[in-house]
Amino acid sequence: MEIGHVSKKPAHAASSLQWSQWQLLDSILPTGGFAHSFGLEAAIGTHMIGGSEDLRTFVVHVLENSGSLLLPFVYSASKSPDANTLHNLDRMLDAMLTNEVGRKASVAQGSALIRVASAAFLEIPSLKMIRERFLGSGTVCFHHAPVFGLICGLIGLDSETSQRAYVFITMRDVISAATRLNLIGPLGAAVLQHQISDVAEAVVEKWKNRAADEACQTVPLLDTIQGCHAYLFSRLFCS
Repeated sequence: MEIGHVSKKPAHAASSLQWSQWQLLDSILPTGGFAHSFGLEAAIGTHMIGGSEDLRTFVVHVLENSGSLLLPFVYSASKSPDANTLHNLDRMLDAMLTNEVGRKASVAQGSALIRVASAAFLEIPSLKMIRERFLGSGTVCFHHAPVFGLICGLIGLDSETSQRAYVFITMRDVISAATRLNLIGPLGAAVLQHQISDVAEAVVEKWKNRAADEACQTVPLLDTIQGCHAYLFSRLFCS
């Protein structure tokens, strides 16, 4: 009986982790992702987007910039998901994000994500320990990309799947923002997301498995546009 119980435990544990992995990618997870447009609202306000083709180009540029700048942090955190790695990656990314609007959005989403994950994934006590260690210390801002990679590593996602998942949620959220800004309907959004999936995969293949010190901006204009968000007369999104 005891031997049989032991043999079944790894399979049960793996199945439990899969539920956590799916939940991490669920849009219902209250991490505040839908409060941010990745600069899309500012791009509309500055008349850089006027139609569906402009929207597609914008989404592709967001994915490319996220791949070059943020995937290295997701990868590095997922490969070594511990407190010291999070601290080092978080400080490095904080220094690299010169756009204050984007920096605040990253911190807001990352802080919400680790708060939710530490409360939901109780089977991983290190999540709560890491959050409590740095919360209020001022040494860690909890930027979204390294926090996402940390959680992916702790719930058993391999590094390549973690990077692909990050590109997926970025694509999902920016297209969702386009829907709420009336640039595209729900059906059109679903079609667009499917059409761009090949581009998203190409971004992953191009930028995956890079160290954090290789991170770079490939579409700096996006950084400038997002910085204009604070100057919009009326705003639906936080960034």
